Amino acid sequence: MSRPEDPGHTASPGHHPTPATGPADRGHHPAPAAADQAAPGHPPAPAIHRADPDHPPAPASRAVELRHLRAFLAVAEEGNVTRAAAHLGLTQPAVSRTLAALERHLGLRLVDRSTHHLALTPEGVAFRDKAAAAVAAFDEALDTGRLRHWPLRLGHAWSAFGPYTTPLLRAWRERHPATPLELLRIDDRTAGLTRGEVDAALLRGPVHAPGLVTEVLFTEGRVAAVTADGPLASCTSLRLADLADGPVVLNTVSGITTPELWPPHARPAATLTVANTDDWLAAIAAGRGSGVSAASTAAIHPHPGVAYVPLDDAPGVPVLLARRDGPGHPALPKLAALAREIVARG
Repeated sequence: MSRPEDPGHTASPGHHPTPATGPADRGHHPAPAAADQAAPGHPPAPAIHRADPDHPPAPASRAVELRHLRAFLAVAEEGNVTRAAAHLGLTQPAVSRTLAALERHLGLRLVDRSTHHLALTPEGVAFRDKAAAAVAAFDEALDTGRLRHWPLRLGHAWSAFGPYTTPLLRAWRERHPATPLELLRIDDRTAGLTRGEVDAALLRGPVHAPGLVTEVLFTEGRVAAVTADGPLASCTSLRLADLADGPVVLNTVSGITTPELWPPHARPAATLTVANTDDWLAAIAAGRGSGVSAASTAAIHPHPGVAYVPLDDAPGVPVLLARRDGPGHPALPKLAALAREIVARG
């Protein structure tokens, strides 16, 4: 494995350090030819800059390299330059210089350095997804194993395709054995789609991320998730108002439930936020609050400490098949057609 390049070293196009010269060096620099010297009483001739064939200037398009993007993404992930440097196997000054070089090229401040814990600026947040997609595409292009058997990566944040998950996976393997279908759970509102980690995604609820094309495959009801040994677990059905007196657990990273699900005059008395489905289930099982989710969660994520009860007055949840707008995996149309067929089959 080659030694990682120091991301802090960025050569300026067309600029080359000039070594210091002493008396012993002067003999190696011939005096200018007579034709190059200005005649008395005439202005000097304009300087002629001859290209150095051994060090041609770098094209402007190469001013930003993959190492700049990797350094920025490491800083964005770690929230700390020192930890980002350790993750990359580089020095802290090298990562700092690389980040600064990237910001200079873009003419934008990507990272707010005003606090000890670094935070992305709004421009940094927007650039992060684009940089992640670019790096992911580059890494995938060089993965020789994937070139031989290009898998179709299908992301989901939770519950996958609900009751149709197993039929979809089995039918795909039978009909398209040469193209593996990889089902990946990624705790992100678009299940890694906007970051380029998957080719398509099964999403729930409205999605407003730019650059995505979505298709509603079916709609499922909502259920309340309550503590299994609590007073609500024995109910045959519940209403949103039944949950509003106690804390409501919200998955703010990949979930779709927000306080706005309740009417303005009957919002939950308190909320508890978590970052993924596992923590959501653990909090409810521990009696820290109740939750609301799509009906398929009951089948895909059973938990001994959680009881799922139908909600009578909550709107249904659309289940979407999403992809990026533009060229993608060649098998995407086949995936969409099979998903529609399985839903129609029931």
